[in-house]
Amino acid sequence: MDKPAARMKKIIYFVTEDWYFWSHRLPIAKACLKSGMNVGLITRVNKHADRIKKTGIKLFPIHINRSSLNPIHDMITLISLIRIYIKEKPDIVHHVALKPVIYGSWVARISGVQKVVNALAGLGEINAATGFKSIILKLLIRLSLKSILSPRNMRVIFQNPEDLDSLIEKNMITHQQACLIKGSGVDTQQYSSGEKNEEKPIVLMASRMLWSKGVGDFAELSKRLKQEKVNVRMVLVGKPDEMNPAAVSKKQLLKWNKEKTVEWWGHIDNMPSTFKQSSIAVLPTAYGEGIPKFLIEAASAELPMVTYDVPGCREIVRNNENGYLVPFKDISAMADAIKKLLKSRNLREHFGKKGRKIVKKEFSEEIIVKQTLALYQELLYHNMDNSIS
Repeated sequence: MDKPAARMKKIIYFVTEDWYFWSHRLPIAKACLKSGMNVGLITRVNKHADRIKKTGIKLFPIHINRSSLNPIHDMITLISLIRIYIKEKPDIVHHVALKPVIYGSWVARISGVQKVVNALAGLGEINAATGFKSIILKLLIRLSLKSILSPRNMRVIFQNPEDLDSLIEKNMITHQQACLIKGSGVDTQQYSSGEKNEEKPIVLMASRMLWSKGVGDFAELSKRLKQEKVNVRMVLVGKPDEMNPAAVSKKQLLKWNKEKTVEWWGHIDNMPSTFKQSSIAVLPTAYGEGIPKFLIEAASAELPMVTYDVPGCREIVRNNENGYLVPFKDISAMADAIKKLLKSRNLREHFGKKGRKIVKKEFSEEIIVKQTLALYQELLYHNMDNSIS
């Protein structure tokens, strides 16, 4: 008598926004499908539903606001999650970013899901608290994380070693639970070098339009360079994140554009083409990054980079190798670094080629997918404690 076929393993991702899943986690999910797993996605659906479904991923739309603390809305979200986890009985759940990590881990415990992967892209939301309300929120977040990051069958992915060490030092996780996977990967064939405009070079910053991402610093940087008559185009790419309290308003961006402080190009789908037009990548972030995907893509496209010397950024930008790290909030030093790069095409090309080599060795899509699949295999098939309590 033939043995019954083994049940296909099932993984469900929980990400707040469908666009973020599409841009940051799709290659890993596709690799799971290719390996024979069932793949599901819980997310707030915006405009990527059809594209996600066409890949073979089962979509579970959910109402979630990543910035809201409304208890009624959050209770509805938790109830929806519990229903999905109990009905689908996933072998692994993979939560991405702070709110899914906290809510998803609670729900996994309630629903009996044994294998949990939590990905903390960066600790900016935890560490960058100011004011009384923010300090209280930070305390609640830390208490929540400490209560949910304890199970032995949970793995916590960090993008840079400083964030990893920070939670270990606070006794929130153990070395055995922590896993370092550097970023979400980049397709190095798609993001490659192109012809630059040497008559009027473009200095590019691409991100969500947030004050905490350094959009205001970029505008100030542009003002200084223009005052010094530096021959350069300062270009912002991205759209305001209306659900984030640190969003730069569309009115402000249009004002800067009209005054020619910066050129704001808005959202662009074809970013590889945008990188090919650009000469230097700049990110004056204070966000508390994991590893900024923008910088990994820029390095793959052979752009020299200038950024603040902060965790995450210094994982991909190696000072005097593929770009410049300048002291935090030192806009003058950032302007000097850009001027130095603009003066020497050979230096830009040298840094660019070095950056691409680093990406291919450490940050390529193939490497990140392989490391993540290995983590899933460890959780699924190694002899581990079966209790997450």
